[in-house]
Amino acid sequence: MISFDENTRIFQLDTKNTSYVFGVYKSEQLLHLYWGAKLPIMAELEQYILVQTKALSPQDIGMGGWSTNVARMEYPTHGSVDLRNPAMECTFDDGSACPQLRYAGYKIFDGKQKLKGLPATYCEEGDKVQTLEVELVDAPKELHVFLSYSVFEDYDVITRSVHIENRGPKCKLNSVMSASVDIPEGCDLDFMHFDGTWGRERHPARTPVFCGTQYVDMKNGASGHYHTPFVCFPQHNADEQRGRVYSMGLIWSGEFIGGAQLDNYDTMRAFIGVNKFGFGYTLETGETFQSPEAVLVYTENGLGGMSRIWHKIVRERICRGKFRDIERYALINNWEATYFDFTVEKLSAIADKAKDIGLDLLVLDDGWFGIRNDDHTGLGDWFVNRDKLPEGLDGLANEINKRGMKFGLWFEPEMMSPKDCQLFEKHPDWALHINGRQNSLGRNQLTLDLSREDVCDYIIDAVSKILESANIEYVKWDMNRYMSEVGSDKLPPERQCEVKFRYMLGLYRVLETLTSSFPDVLFESCASGGGRFDFGMLYYMPQTWSSDDTDAVERLYIQHGTSFCYPYSSMGAHVSVCPNHQVGRNTPLKTRGYVALPGQFGFELDLAKMTDEELAEAKRLVGIYKELGEVFHRGDLYRIDDPMNSRFASMNFVSEDGKKVVLLRYVIATQPSCKFKYTRLQGLDPEAVYVCRENGKRYSGAMLMNIGIAWNYRHDYESEMFIFDKLDY
Repeated sequence: MISFDENTRIFQLDTKNTSYVFGVYKSEQLLHLYWGAKLPIMAELEQYILVQTKALSPQDIGMGGWSTNVARMEYPTHGSVDLRNPAMECTFDDGSACPQLRYAGYKIFDGKQKLKGLPATYCEEGDKVQTLEVELVDAPKELHVFLSYSVFEDYDVITRSVHIENRGPKCKLNSVMSASVDIPEGCDLDFMHFDGTWGRERHPARTPVFCGTQYVDMKNGASGHYHTPFVCFPQHNADEQRGRVYSMGLIWSGEFIGGAQLDNYDTMRAFIGVNKFGFGYTLETGETFQSPEAVLVYTENGLGGMSRIWHKIVRERICRGKFRDIERYALINNWEATYFDFTVEKLSAIADKAKDIGLDLLVLDDGWFGIRNDDHTGLGDWFVNRDKLPEGLDGLANEINKRGMKFGLWFEPEMMSPKDCQLFEKHPDWALHINGRQNSLGRNQLTLDLSREDVCDYIIDAVSKILESANIEYVKWDMNRYMSEVGSDKLPPERQCEVKFRYMLGLYRVLETLTSSFPDVLFESCASGGGRFDFGMLYYMPQTWSSDDTDAVERLYIQHGTSFCYPYSSMGAHVSVCPNHQVGRNTPLKTRGYVALPGQFGFELDLAKMTDEELAEAKRLVGIYKELGEVFHRGDLYRIDDPMNSRFASMNFVSEDGKKVVLLRYVIATQPSCKFKYTRLQGLDPEAVYVCRENGKRYSGAMLMNIGIAWNYRHDYESEMFIFDKLDY
């Protein structure tokens, strides 16, 4: 999987279908050679770099007469002849800012080590995983940089991270990218990312790569609604099934940057890492810095092939714990049913109906603690409001458990309210703040300073006491505002630019402690919906609330975009009431159900107000979910009709063993005299025979993929589902 030829000085990293190659030039510089389809072992380094290192102008001349400004560099730094975006920038104690990293050695070992304090991919016994660690040194300043590469052979994934040790005088890191890759012929590629805002998360955006720099980033403390920490670079003509695609994702929940710079010689420098805007990290002598981990995926099977690789690594080697490999709970959340106005009687009535239709779990959302009757008060006071719950959480949990259901609870532990809040009265300095500046409020609340150990300890203790007080088997962990006035009393002035990074380290410590202490609790992350839907949170919590927008049509767009790098097993998706609370749209209950079914399924409405006919349909949907959840959550996804560019959406799932296929399709908008439509499935065995449960007919895989299933649709918001069973011979 990983080889190093002592004669050619070339490192080659091979997965099942790809190769990643770089070499040591003249015993000091690391030059990137190749990332793409799998290759035989490469020959002498000079054969591949003569053209790329030729000095094209006097300004390009670098060390030894060859050009670092044209060469494909493996980990470029600032201050030398390479004038493109550096992967690392730092300032030394003498004010200089020109790190010159030289190759100092390597080691290769089986398996993969944990990253201290950070979420990352991991391997298990039997995995074909190897790790390469390359040491680079700036000898005069005694700065040691370790580039770590882990190869997941069977997953077709390579991961990268950077560890920095300062053994010399104090220096300040100004930028550290987790991955930087120079890709030739970048002018043939597109830049694709996923943007949005509250209620409209992760919509695909795709533009040609142009000469210059283009990127997406977040500057508000978290991964955010506006962009997710993932970028990809498909060929211009790449579609779902065909074409080269390069992609990078960052296992990180804080501020990030990801993008590309195309130089004047058509080399594209792709990069991803912690956002350097406002970032700085001081290393005293003997101190270290660990970057978040980047995941790299290359495929020649189009965007669909890329997604299926990402889905598998996320499901199996980023998500962890008891709930990773099992089907989870079909649930009912009381939020859109009652908001803050709930009683034990109202919740019990909802639970009665939930039990009747086969749901597993009732979740009590916001409003159960402190003085909390609206979103102005009480956050941070994690004790039960006895006016609403006279018997406490234990009493309510017992009521739900008596009905044969599990009980779950909403928290927002990273925040506190400045109004009617005991925590704020006692510890106003625990909020992020800058002395002498007025704090801005977001959703009438402040962000706690998780760069402080005492604040993290309080959250761990407060949440633990609640979870120990009752039979709570699910936690929805919310975060409803971004950071502002970012400052901490616990750090000196020169380290204030470390607060956001240290906040995430503190959050990860909190989550590691709580999820380890309560392994039987299913944790779901949330941030005003999908505002912190990222690989870092999925390491601790295997699912995320996809969006506060529960409208079925809007969810088609959101879930479509999310599926490019996140599996449906990670998407919380619920059926809500009509007219929809966010957009006022009316859609059929069946369609709302079929949109939510592939995700982590549930309801976000008052079941006690549903008609008998609606309850019967809800029960049918729950039954389908429990039967097909394994197909949706562990099978392969094939996107067919793109809702962003047509009046339809469709997809099919193929189970891990290939024996079951589910087709889902939806009409967004009809028009008069519509042409007859066929939906062509993907990912089937062309030689096999499949039986359709809905009509009893038999189809060959070839027929389903090349002719498809006819659709005589008539109305807006129609939907259909077909289940196919593969015949055994």
